[in-house]
Amino acid sequence: MNENILGIIAGVLTSVSMIPQLVKVIKEKNVEDISLLMLLVLISGLSLWVWYGFVKDELPIILSNSFAVLVNLSLLVCYIMYNKKEEKH
Repeated sequence: MNENILGIIAGVLTSVSMIPQLVKVIKEKNVEDISLLMLLVLISGLSLWVWYGFVKDELPIILSNSFAVLVNLSLLVCYIMYNKKEEKH
């Protein structure tokens, strides 16, 4: 298999992996089972991959990880909006 095709497939799969979770959170407006720490670490790691992609001038790395950052930032926004821990007294 061509290494570029392998990289593209890997990038697409990892980029879309959190979309089902985002859709579920938006539908249910429930983030109780989402780890804030996991989201922050994942967004940080993906952002570093984007930076690495720029350093290496690798468009597939830049595009796939940028998309993944956007998906996970959306999930973080949902986490902030729907987090009900603050409402409990």
